Amino acid sequence: MNNRRKLIIALGAGALGASFRLLAQPQAKVWRVGFLALPSRPASFDSHFYGAFVQGMRELGYVEGKNLIVEWRFADGKAERLSSMAAELVQMRVDVILAGNTTAVRAAQKSTATIPIVMGTVGDPVGYGFVKSLAHPGGNITGPSSLAGDLGPKHLEMLLSMVPKLSRVAVLVNPSNPNHTMNLKKVEAVAQGTRVKILPVEASTPQEIENAFSVMTREKAGAVIMVGDAVFSQQVRQIAELATKHRLPSIYVGGEYVEAGGLMSYGQSFAERFRRAATYVDKIFKGAKPGDIPVEQPTKFELFINGRTAKALGLTIPQSLLISADKVIE
Repeated sequence: MNNRRKLIIALGAGALGASFRLLAQPQAKVWRVGFLALPSRPASFDSHFYGAFVQGMRELGYVEGKNLIVEWRFADGKAERLSSMAAELVQMRVDVILAGNTTAVRAAQKSTATIPIVMGTVGDPVGYGFVKSLAHPGGNITGPSSLAGDLGPKHLEMLLSMVPKLSRVAVLVNPSNPNHTMNLKKVEAVAQGTRVKILPVEASTPQEIENAFSVMTREKAGAVIMVGDAVFSQQVRQIAELATKHRLPSIYVGGEYVEAGGLMSYGQSFAERFRRAATYVDKIFKGAKPGDIPVEQPTKFELFINGRTAKALGLTIPQSLLISADKVIE
């Protein structure tokens, strides 16, 4: 056998061996997350807090289209659609379901007891039966807790600081949101120790929101607390404009409301919640059981104030709030 033929055979054998080695190597896992949310799909994830989840996953080494697929499901504000969407994600055998709010978590919980579920924004996961305890969730559900139900009393305190002569405060609630009954009771309990009367006003659609502000004016409310809600979060601009139109000092849980012209907001960053949710998903991908991953409670809250709105309402921002504010829009 001449040298040239030996070389060709050797090269061919080497290439064949390399092919076998490549075939033998395990392919990189492509993880699949089912994202279940009550609101409509955002126009852009880059400017929406849901996008913080994708950013958080990217920071942890997961890139959509490479080793991560996100199956986005949005119910367009129609809670009755969540059950079928959750069932669809279960049938797709996603690795994890990230449920955006309490209603979505409930739908996912009813659809599966085996696929891990990570909560996006839930105020009282123990009270709603999602976990046995914050330290030891115990089932297939875990994630960060928003503690939104505990913010109502603080919101009332801040409104009284901004408007000391308040005698009646409206609380805008969504009757279909299971968190809101608890939130309202806490505000009413705190108000009992003051001169302030609480006026609950219900709304779950844009038209009902508009009607709700007319009710507040008719009932002579002096300010309004907007309880955190997936439906309300889609109507931030409408709510801010109605509060200004009816000259009602207002407070919300998210800073985007203040950016749109609302007076104040106090709460944990929505973007931070979904970025933290990514760390839970990562732990589950790496083998942790959701029942063993403690539910985090927020440690940092942001206070945003719109100085232009305060001026338009004839209000002077107290120095105590100015010092505490993370952002003041002038």
